[in-house]
Amino acid sequence: MNRFDVPLASESYSRTDLVKLQVFERILKDNVEAIVITDTQGNIEWVNHAFSVLTGYVDILEKNAALLFADAQGSYEVMRQKLVDMQHHTIEAQMCRMDGGEFSANVTLSAVRSDADMVTHHVLEFSDITEFRRAQDELERRTKELSRSNQELEQFAYVASHDLQEPLRMVASYTQLIAQRYRDKLDADADEFIEFAVDGATRMQAIINDLLMLSRVGTRNLAFTRVDSKSSLDRALANLRLVIGETGAEIICDTLPVVDADGSQLTQLFQNLIGNALKFHGDRSPLVRIGAEKQDGEWVFYVSDNGIGIAPEHFERIFLMFQRLHGKREYPGTGIGLTICKKIVERHGGKIWVESAQGKGTTFYFTVPTQQKSK
Repeated sequence: MNRFDVPLASESYSRTDLVKLQVFERILKDNVEAIVITDTQGNIEWVNHAFSVLTGYVDILEKNAALLFADAQGSYEVMRQKLVDMQHHTIEAQMCRMDGGEFSANVTLSAVRSDADMVTHHVLEFSDITEFRRAQDELERRTKELSRSNQELEQFAYVASHDLQEPLRMVASYTQLIAQRYRDKLDADADEFIEFAVDGATRMQAIINDLLMLSRVGTRNLAFTRVDSKSSLDRALANLRLVIGETGAEIICDTLPVVDADGSQLTQLFQNLIGNALKFHGDRSPLVRIGAEKQDGEWVFYVSDNGIGIAPEHFERIFLMFQRLHGKREYPGTGIGLTICKKIVERHGGKIWVESAQGKGTTFYFTVPTQQKSK
């Protein structure tokens, strides 16, 4: 017991003050953080139970708090000097146990001032963050490893897809040539086999092209610029001009904002979403509405249609690669389009989701921050 323990000076206080002091003392003693009270020179006058458990020190009163720091006077002296101009100062430091062991700690040194605004004591608080720091370092290591793995995977997908293009182009060309030259000159089985070969080569070309596009989303390093999203939409609609004409689609565009984005990827995003609306229109002529609203620091874009809709149990599945809800002959495609959309949106720091009811149409939403974080 020392001069900070309440019983030694209880006669100096009223009963109410004494009760308050006892409460404060209990709080300090039972605090999970190590607490040390020193004079202004750093000489220890009081410690709590957590301090003794954490450091192993029991008889440490009147010794200088600097001995608790692995670098002796360095860190502690810097903290003491900081208190000349501020009420408290916090650092991360290596602390010492009585047995010589060290641990990482989050350390705060605070000044205690009198009614005359004179500093009378210092309060040192710290806790062991060794496991937290180890977990944080491991998380950073795994994050870097995952990032490197993803980059290698994207590069592999690009190279593999690119290298497959030429031999597949040759296969597709010759199977189409065979189909043109020998259709109706062989038996029915031969015509069917040729048709299968042409269809297979064509679909493989489409898959490889989409895989190339998917791999390029993550490998593009172009900085975001101020982009008029209406201009990106217009380019997407120009690319879809033939399909819009064939389906008799009506396209309605509400007001669209200027955003920080990759303009070409924004065009691809609109093109994929509107292309889906034109494809899955059912018996009715497609009606597609595009717009955006500002909400909580981001733009929420929507692409809404009157098509066949999507059952709720498929809402998450449709964004996975090669996940198709319909047969390829009923609705052609590779099953990669929405995966590309998701990757583009995530590269822009946003999210994408769908709301739909079967037979009543579908609305895809995606967000873009009003201001992109600098990278």
